[in-house]
Amino acid sequence: MKLPKYEYLTEGEAKLFKFSSDGPKGKIKKLVVYSQMLEEDIYNIAFGDYDEETDSINDTVITNNSDSQKVLATVVSTLYVFTNKYPNFWVYATGSNPARTRLYRMGITSNLEEILADFKVFGLSDEIWHEFKKGKEFEAFLVKRKIH
Repeated sequence: MKLPKYEYLTEGEAKLFKFSSDGPKGKIKKLVVYSQMLEEDIYNIAFGDYDEETDSINDTVITNNSDSQKVLATVVSTLYVFTNKYPNFWVYATGSNPARTRLYRMGITSNLEEILADFKVFGLSDEIWHEFKKGKEFEAFLVKRKIH
């Protein structure tokens, strides 16, 4: 994506990414984590604020740091890194609530042409995976890097 994004740090496995959101509420630490699901070739992407007390992601907090587009662009940039390293894995994403899932759908929709150049994108609706289509509501998303 050609949107501005934050610089991040990652480890050699490219499954954990750290960056900071910078806005009116100051610098807020963020995490992006890719974790294997029950199916060996599917990884869940989780992201949110870093909770220092629990050393984990808080994906329910509403940060409101006036940089949501930059944060989402940063998360998407980690997807490129992850799928460069693991091109045969699928990545599963859903929001922690329906409003967040809708936000992700809107992000995919507004950048769909660019995303489809590099990824296959599916949405879950009524327990069935469909090719992603603009204007359709989905409960979750599944993406896989196209191998050119």
